Amino acid sequence: MTIEEMSVLNLADEDFGLRSSLDACVKCTICETQCPVMRVTDLFPGPKYSGPQSERYRKDGVVVDKSIDYCSSCGTCTLVCPQGVKVTEMIHHARTDMKKKKGIPFRDQLIGRTGFIGTVMTPVAPIANWALDVKPIRTIMEKVIGVHRSAPMPRAAGRTFEGWFKKHTPLPQSGTKGQVIFFHGCAGQYFEVETSIHSVQVLEYLGYEVLVPKHGCCGLALQSNGLYDESRKYVSKLTNDLRKANRNAPIISASGSCAGMLRHEAKEILEMDTPELEDVGSRMWDICEFLMHLHDRGELDLNFQRLDVTIPYHAPCQLKSQGLGLPAVELMELIPGVTVKESNQPCCGIAGTYGMKKEKYDIAQAVGKPVFDFIKQVNVELAACDTETCRWQLRTATGANVVHPIWLIHRAYGLH
Repeated sequence: MTIEEMSVLNLADEDFGLRSSLDACVKCTICETQCPVMRVTDLFPGPKYSGPQSERYRKDGVVVDKSIDYCSSCGTCTLVCPQGVKVTEMIHHARTDMKKKKGIPFRDQLIGRTGFIGTVMTPVAPIANWALDVKPIRTIMEKVIGVHRSAPMPRAAGRTFEGWFKKHTPLPQSGTKGQVIFFHGCAGQYFEVETSIHSVQVLEYLGYEVLVPKHGCCGLALQSNGLYDESRKYVSKLTNDLRKANRNAPIISASGSCAGMLRHEAKEILEMDTPELEDVGSRMWDICEFLMHLHDRGELDLNFQRLDVTIPYHAPCQLKSQGLGLPAVELMELIPGVTVKESNQPCCGIAGTYGMKKEKYDIAQAVGKPVFDFIKQVNVELAACDTETCRWQLRTATGANVVHPIWLIHRAYGLH
């Protein structure tokens, strides 16, 4: 396209980047053949129809077909598109416009606030966790709020990660290789506290002084439920908080989805373009990616204890969308005795909060079934996955102890 041809378009249009990409769609349908939702339900007409095909004719003020709400936003369509069409982002924007016009349900506004939920549940963790196992209570939750009675739910740890961090004594070698900042995310703060602790201990074992500035939510769950404005406020506050600790240190996270929010979703979906986000996103590392980076530089301690185990591993869709490859697989296979088998499935079905919703629960279970079967066939006792909600989904569906890959590294270093 020449500059002259571009001039006939409205370059001031905030959707210009997305709308321009739809013209690259050649209707090859690869997005449809790979869409994990479309293959299990007729309620979603598919990424090609809901994305570029419909976007071409959408007009301001016209409410789009509600079938678009059955897209799980797993990102597979954008990832596989050979033309670079931003299919997921296009659908995300159109769906958010629809939800704003029709009104965002109370359920979606509530489950988008994971930090608030964690704050409420932590002081009463035994009672909260007990209540989530009581079927009549879950039935009432389903009827009143709209969260499916069998949906996987987070379990409060009864303590916060930041509370543990303030009291812990760093390992003796901590600080010999400089500083890193650890970004725990809401789940790492309230629900998956042990994963955050293991991450800090591995980084300290490797010689890093770990800094944990007080910080909150990345706003990912709000964004995925259409609450863009509030999500942008969360991102702005978080990026400022993380920059207070050290303006040059790498930022490490064991939450693949939260890291992805700061790396690309805040920019691609929320269309944020601030110097603070650019700075934080450019310094963000997934912890497995960071350790493999050390390995590639010859700086990773390979003095692992042997662990004889074959472990099924599922790479979350939100991690794949970042284009990292599979660093967790490469990392775990450095441990003598460990054999990793990858699920090769696009999504486990949960897709953030999608699979918790009453009307989408059965779809999410059908999407995840190949992953569930895979885990049961390979090792029904132990599996690995990088993101929290995916682990909750896989634990609930299979009964296996599904852990973050850093758990194996922690054990192989003898830190347990």
